[in-house]
Amino acid sequence: MSNPDLILLHAPAVYDFRKRAILYGPIADGVPSTPVFEMYPLGFFSLLEHLERNGVRVRIVNLAARMLGSEEFDAEKMVRRLKPRGAFGIDFHWLPHAQGSLEVAKICKRYHRSTPVIFGGFSASYFYEELIRCPEVDFILRGDSTEEPLLQLMKTLLQVRRRRPHDFEFAKIPNLVWKEEKDESSGEVKVRVNPLTHVPARLNKSVNNYFPVFKSALKYRDLKSLIPFHGWSSHEWLDYPITPVLTCRGCVHNCVFCGGSRNALAGYCNRRKPAFRDPELVAADILRTTNYTRAPIFVIGDLRQAGEKYARTVLERLKKKRANFENQLVFELFDTVPNPREYFELVAESVKNFNFEISPDSHDEKIRAAVGKRYKNREIEENLKWALQAGCKKFDLFFMIGLPFQTCESVMQTIEWCGRLMKKYGSGKRVVPFILAYSPFLDPGCVAYENPAKFGYKILFKSLEQYRAAMLSPSWKYALNYETEWLTRGEIVDCTYKAGLRLNELKAECGLVDRASFEVTAEKIRLAVELTSEIDEIKKLNDGTDATDGTDGTAQTQHQKMMRLKPKLDLLLNSVINEKEGLEWPAARRSLSLSVLRLLKAAVTEHFKRGG
Repeated sequence: MSNPDLILLHAPAVYDFRKRAILYGPIADGVPSTPVFEMYPLGFFSLLEHLERNGVRVRIVNLAARMLGSEEFDAEKMVRRLKPRGAFGIDFHWLPHAQGSLEVAKICKRYHRSTPVIFGGFSASYFYEELIRCPEVDFILRGDSTEEPLLQLMKTLLQVRRRRPHDFEFAKIPNLVWKEEKDESSGEVKVRVNPLTHVPARLNKSVNNYFPVFKSALKYRDLKSLIPFHGWSSHEWLDYPITPVLTCRGCVHNCVFCGGSRNALAGYCNRRKPAFRDPELVAADILRTTNYTRAPIFVIGDLRQAGEKYARTVLERLKKKRANFENQLVFELFDTVPNPREYFELVAESVKNFNFEISPDSHDEKIRAAVGKRYKNREIEENLKWALQAGCKKFDLFFMIGLPFQTCESVMQTIEWCGRLMKKYGSGKRVVPFILAYSPFLDPGCVAYENPAKFGYKILFKSLEQYRAAMLSPSWKYALNYETEWLTRGEIVDCTYKAGLRLNELKAECGLVDRASFEVTAEKIRLAVELTSEIDEIKKLNDGTDATDGTDGTAQTQHQKMMRLKPKLDLLLNSVINEKEGLEWPAARRSLSLSVLRLLKAAVTEHFKRGG
């Protein structure tokens, strides 16, 4: 088995999280992964497919999931054993990876000094000027669609493996940030920034095809390193391989706190308008996936973003094959549907099992409008009514803490409104609200981050180094990068726990959670409150004494006290205020264990069909 040309590594948010005592809090309660953020970006799939199709061999290694899966797994040892012919690629997409991604890059350089390290992702694109100065980073590819630039870079690196590359060979690659050879006299390294010009207008290549990824896992006999997130609930991802189907890159909306909004992506990715995948291809992607798995399929991006005709085309294509699949399909709504009865009835005619989710953020229409969402509560209720009447299996609603004009009193009013919605529309436990603090960071690049005073925010960190250090804070309270005119960081934390307790009570009253689950969540929140108070006291320590080994005595004492809390802190690593089971959708359980085997079989078939 020959070595791959490129190895894509996904780091944990904090590299040595197994040795550190940190109260991560509920920062990952709204996603399937843990606060280690072990789920790698969807871009890994499209990068692998595009490069493999063009003769560059790629392997994915999810170090974060492997580290979560086993205390014995030695990530450094594995990186030392890896031997890519061309380069290591490390995603720095989500800002919480500011510490972990750089630590993994350092390990790559420790054992593979001459092997280039390439960074990419939203955060790498935003912080490229600071990131490229890190000695462990050789290249950065900016933008949200780097499949083709990465292919060009890899071909160049593979061509010059045995000689010193010429600068002109890198200068022609779009979106690339790179370093020239060090000046021997001054010792300075000159940074070159190529124009960010590769911004595809369509999304019709290299997405939503997962067979090449499974083929890669077969080739390198390493399915464990492919798993996108470590399962902490009643079943592992291998038994519940939820499959995403991407409809676009970019967004027509401009929510002020979102790093993927229209203005944000225009600023650091040079994307002026969304790139949509043709609706016929989206429907074909969904139908192809149903041939190999009965697990849920998550359709990423509101189908109506590109217009009603686009959404109707996808649904009409699915309608023709409706009888052939039982999968739960999950659709996003970025705003309310203006013709809810007609739309949800069309969805029901097209898909047997469907689910929806929307993020109203607050019950207060003034607050919702301030963040860029202008739909009304009566419109939300109309959508709930007609979706459920059409047969929607589950309708999730996400609410946030840390918004403009929002006080804790307002947050608690939002929770009571959630209770009324569950009681009014929640027959069969189908209306499921979630409350989340906007954490750990307000997204750099978003409208509010770039214009904080206008929206009542105070941004506490600006540099990449500050974010790297923030991820090592003893509590998420001290990692938050913002406070508002209405809530301090401490008040955001306290309000989050208070809201979580009340929402948990309401879910129990409405039958969404059983007594045992209610008590588990309540106990977790109480423990989080207790640990927050203890950590606050530890942070206050300032006894002025020096340790005998010359180190700061206060820091040493703080470390010792934090490590004594670690067993309790680790109890909260999965979730705090929202149990992960609430994020799942019903599935055909009998056949789920065969889903991955079917995908592997399909990959083998595809492998031999194309002659290996």
